[in-house]
Amino acid sequence: QVQLVESGGGLVQPGGSLRLSCVASGGFFSITAIGWFRQAPGKQREMVAFIHADGKENYEGFVKGRFTISRDNSKKTVYLQMYDLEPDDTAVYYCNTRAKRWSWGQGTQVTVSS
Repeated sequence: QVQLVESGGGLVQPGGSLRLSCVASGGFFSITAIGWFRQAPGKQREMVAFIHADGKENYEGFVKGRFTISRDNSKKTVYLQMYDLEPDDTAVYYCNTRAKRWSWGQGTQVTVSS
């Protein structure tokens, strides 16, 4: 069973930046599209971005060029660099395969507040 460990969240002011990391143990990481998801209080979990095995990136519209997803297959790690954070970005951030096939990790809390 693949285990996912997310990290890098925290409290930042609007306009701030964070870099999230997600490390996977096991699984066919290098050939799998991996996504970042988020869940805000009282809302459903939603896709933020995903990256194909070949490195092609896809973003949801609300990202608006503020986030960059990347991956390091040698480390089984996917990153989410976030710039110009807004209060609406406040959520617990998770990673998983694009198809959500692996068990969810504990996530990492991102809070954007002044």
